[in-house]
Amino acid sequence: MPSSPPPPDSAGQVLDGLLEPLLEDFATSFDRGRYLLDHCPERVMGLGQQQQLLGRLETARRELAAARALRAAAPTSMALDMATITPWHELVVEVWTLSSALRQAGVHPDAQTGGTSQASP
Repeated sequence: MPSSPPPPDSAGQVLDGLLEPLLEDFATSFDRGRYLLDHCPERVMGLGQQQQLLGRLETARRELAAARALRAAAPTSMALDMATITPWHELVVEVWTLSSALRQAGVHPDAQTGGTSQASP
C-alpha cells in the first residue's frame, strides 16, 4: 500500500525547526560581537574598524528582527532568501575572527563579571 503524502504543514514545521535555531544563533553571535567590541582595545582593532563592525552588527540585528517579525506575521511558514542570510554568516565569521584576535592579544572578556582580564606579558 503506498504511503500517503505528508500533511501540508509538515514541510513548514521542518522549515521552522531548521530556521528558528539558526536565527537564534545569529542573534547570539551579533550580541557576542557587540560584547567583544565593548572590550576590544584599539591595539587589537582600530576604533574606525570597531565602529564599522558595530554599525554592521546593529544593521544585522534590525534586519534579523524584521525577518522574525515577518515570519511571525505570515500565515504560513516562510523561508529567508540566501541574499539576506549570507551577510549575516559573514558577520558571524567576523565575530569569530575578533574573538580569536582578542585571545591572541591576551584579552579575555569575562561575560559573567562584565569585565576583562589580560594575560601577563
